[in-house]
Amino acid sequence: MKCPYCTKIDNKVIDSRLSKDGRTIRRRRECVACGRRFTTYEKLEDVMPMVVKKDGRREPFNRTKIISGIQSACQKRPISVTRIEEFVDAIELYFQELGKKEIDSSEVGEKVINKLKEWDEVAYVRFASVYRQFKDINEFMAELQDILKSKQDPEKS
Repeated sequence: MKCPYCTKIDNKVIDSRLSKDGRTIRRRRECVACGRRFTTYEKLEDVMPMVVKKDGRREPFNRTKIISGIQSACQKRPISVTRIEEFVDAIELYFQELGKKEIDSSEVGEKVINKLKEWDEVAYVRFASVYRQFKDINEFMAELQDILKSKQDPEKS
């Protein structure tokens, strides 16, 4: 590890601590050459599956894209950034543990839409309107009616 102050490579680890989630190690280091201290973080490299889009294109799993989509749907809604990030962490871990090399984008979308339905109806409808690509107001109204029915009869949802 190169010292950020003098750029020498020779340093020693003074202290190591595991992060709360157990997936990152924080190391406090001291440069042997200049004596200054600095912190590094060590994280296991994640091997994420490729996402197969509806049109057949493949792209790397992108947590930032998922967070952005959820944040757009949750704009001005009572859902914290921490809650969103924890959910995306769980999605990421789920797909990583599946061990598949490829996953359909619909698998990711369904996990997101189901969680939004659980969290907030407005965020759910916002996300659904883009994800399900409503063609007209009738499709949008049908989705809203489904929500209203499930509120009136919770046994069916």
